[in-house]
Amino acid sequence: MSRRFDLAALLRLRTIQKDAAVARHVDADTRRRETLARRTRAMGALADSPIAPEDSDTLYAIAAARASTRSMLASLDARLQRDEQAVAVAAAEVRETHTRQSALEKLEERHVAAVTAEELRAEQVALDELTGRAWHRDRQDGARRGETR
Repeated sequence: MSRRFDLAALLRLRTIQKDAAVARHVDADTRRRETLARRTRAMGALADSPIAPEDSDTLYAIAAARASTRSMLASLDARLQRDEQAVAVAAAEVRETHTRQSALEKLEERHVAAVTAEELRAEQVALDELTGRAWHRDRQDGARRGETR
């Protein structure tokens, strides 16, 4: 068994892909929050307009401002919907890239465990060999001296 993980380069690529997906998700969520904040400010501006105009010019100005604000709200609502869809798509991409990365990480863990087990077996064989030689050497030395065990 090779000591290196043959799919290490692919695992690095999957990690890069996941990091990029996470960055896109953060960007999409940031845009969504900014749009939501703009919408909240626009709603506040609409609610803060004077209720009783003093003259017809003021009435026309209030009507124009409210129409403009309502149009902006409709635009922000559409943008918010697109932003929420982008967040959902980005979150799905994060989940998908995480799944692919996780599968490779599990393979790497199994590989490391197998390599470690192989190394431990080889070490145990070497220790058994040394112990066996020492035992035989001690036995031969004892036989030369006339000892029995």
